[in-house]
Amino acid sequence: MYRAYTTLLIIFVLATAGPVRADDGYRLWLRNEPLTDRTCLKECNRRFENVMITGDSPVLKTAHDEFIAGLSELTGMKINEVTEPSGSGTIVAGTFSSSAYIASLLPDVAPGHTGEEGYIIRTVKQGRRNITVVASGGDKGVLYGLFHLLRLISTESQLDNLSITERPAMALRLLNHWDNLDGTVERGYAGGSIWNWHLLPGYISPRYRDYARANASIGINGTVITNVNANALALTPQYLAKVAAVADVMRPFGIKVYLTARFSAPQETGNLPTSDPLDPGVIRWWKDKAAEIYALIPDFGGFLVKANSEGQPGPQNYGRSHADGANMLADAVSPYGGIVMWRAFVYDNNVPVDRAKQAYNEFVPLDGKFRDNVLVQVKNGPVDFQPREPFHPLFGAMPSTPLMMEFQVTQEYLGCATHLVYLASLYSEVLRSDTYAAGPRSEVSKVIDGTLHSHSLTGIAGVANIGSERNWTGHLFGQANWYSFGRLAWNPDLSPEEIAMEWIRMTLTRDPSIASGICKMMLSSREAAVNYMTPLGLHHIMAEGHHWGPGPWVDHGRPDWTSVYYHRADTAGIGFDRTTAGSNAVSQYFPPLNEVFNDPHSCPENLLLWFHHLPWNYQMKSGRTLWNEMCLKYQEGVNTVDGFRGYWTTLEDKIDREQYEHVRQMLAIQANESRWWKDACLLYFQTFSRMPFPEGVEQPQHTLEYYRGLKFYYVPGI
Repeated sequence: MYRAYTTLLIIFVLATAGPVRADDGYRLWLRNEPLTDRTCLKECNRRFENVMITGDSPVLKTAHDEFIAGLSELTGMKINEVTEPSGSGTIVAGTFSSSAYIASLLPDVAPGHTGEEGYIIRTVKQGRRNITVVASGGDKGVLYGLFHLLRLISTESQLDNLSITERPAMALRLLNHWDNLDGTVERGYAGGSIWNWHLLPGYISPRYRDYARANASIGINGTVITNVNANALALTPQYLAKVAAVADVMRPFGIKVYLTARFSAPQETGNLPTSDPLDPGVIRWWKDKAAEIYALIPDFGGFLVKANSEGQPGPQNYGRSHADGANMLADAVSPYGGIVMWRAFVYDNNVPVDRAKQAYNEFVPLDGKFRDNVLVQVKNGPVDFQPREPFHPLFGAMPSTPLMMEFQVTQEYLGCATHLVYLASLYSEVLRSDTYAAGPRSEVSKVIDGTLHSHSLTGIAGVANIGSERNWTGHLFGQANWYSFGRLAWNPDLSPEEIAMEWIRMTLTRDPSIASGICKMMLSSREAAVNYMTPLGLHHIMAEGHHWGPGPWVDHGRPDWTSVYYHRADTAGIGFDRTTAGSNAVSQYFPPLNEVFNDPHSCPENLLLWFHHLPWNYQMKSGRTLWNEMCLKYQEGVNTVDGFRGYWTTLEDKIDREQYEHVRQMLAIQANESRWWKDACLLYFQTFSRMPFPEGVEQPQHTLEYYRGLKFYYVPGI
């Protein structure tokens, strides 16, 4: 009797307590929740009951294991592994070279059509039998193709008459980790580093494999695992053994490992008297170091370098150019197929007239002087990952040099991962911007994918938002930025909406009405953040040092590290004059953009104060004064976040309870902080405009003195 009562009690508790295991976010977009759509399940049973994956390389074994596990989790089917098609439906996957049968199923496909990483997914009919072919010229292409097929199944997409051919737009699709050897992460807001250097190489955390799996599922094929503010210890034998252990985990997922190279390493760890890139001893040291690395890691990708910027050593310390430094390293790794990514984020100790111009001024004269295995890595905008910037004028201005995009996935200037800000909208805005470098339709995406200037070495990098927190990114919606970076790195033409819907359906819900509502929230989130932080082209008005929260009053220290340097507010008006009458930064853009940006009447209003210093009573297109427009933009951002909160409360009991509660609390933080931004900035700027707040703008909650007096300690990411 007691045993029966206990059993009934357990059944009752399980039946009334909701899901037994809440979703803590660890599985990312690879939850593989069982399908609920009966039509989709029926199609899967009819088409995918048998699986035939050929080839036995480490990457193909990974492709096999991932697909079998994913299909089983999604469908609950018993998967039959076969050596030839059978039953009503079979998936046949492999490379053209691993199976003559695959080539026979696709007789119209010419050799090399997919490349090593592209793939074909096609439905082929053989009598009553449905064969779904996933084929590629390389092992990684098969892996990516099978992940694509799992994505179609997981999002309950149409599975009949598939005819998909994909090739990645960029050859190198990398995450840049700003992770330090002490376990901290610079500008990281999701806990400590995922790399446990102390335990490596002896202990391999399961998290490394899960990280590799997530990246492979969205086509990321490289990872720079150390901070751009580099530590020379990473190149010592002790640490290279640890790096090799990480590379061993990444390799079966088609991911290469890269390191940041500290330019002064020959002096710091090699006991040389100099690090001059033209010194024979230094050249030999780097060549020997490259040989040492490749002996441990045969597929090592190469080096990422930050030099002569923010105090980092570099070739200019010795009167040499960036090209001299990059070429010396490029020669060292070239025999092994390695590459060098040389960052264009540079500014020296001499404060320029306009910091936004400096990278262009330093690098354009060096066009064509870099080795063939060097890419110049350029941030998306000319200052520093601001909520909105114009695209960097270097894009299109160095036709003889491959340029690599650098986006920020971590949210250094966007709430430090406490705010919901969907960054696919920012990425697409930049990628689709027309540089006019070769006339109209010279988009940034065509510069970096090599089509505009005929480069085969191409790449894109994202500064990672990944940390040791259980859900990887701190904010659940931060996962969508990691996901969207990978998807756009593969295909810059994908729309932010399309990517958001994929992520939502794989991560949160397949309910179409709920997914649509969440998608609308995501698509408006970046503009909301711009509005409550830096509307109308304002930029770099964040707090000092940690960059968390507003600090438009910051006016001490190096001028171009202050806020007043950028907004230049005074009683006459506000904004940075970059016209021909000011710093002339507009001249770094191709016609007709230079004329468009130079005229306040044609300049896009969302960049107006980036390029112009205008009176407070300047009339905007709305008919309002600049002051009133700015005030209402700040309020609009606050109102949008309030709308997010209201909508999210309607989802209680409709999505996973842990996901719901996590986001609910994060949105409350965002609502409070959006008002903090609005109140602090408007109160400060009001001291110059001397105008009242217009109708529709909430009165500030505190005084300007209150906001200026706020101090914060131990903010993450410093």
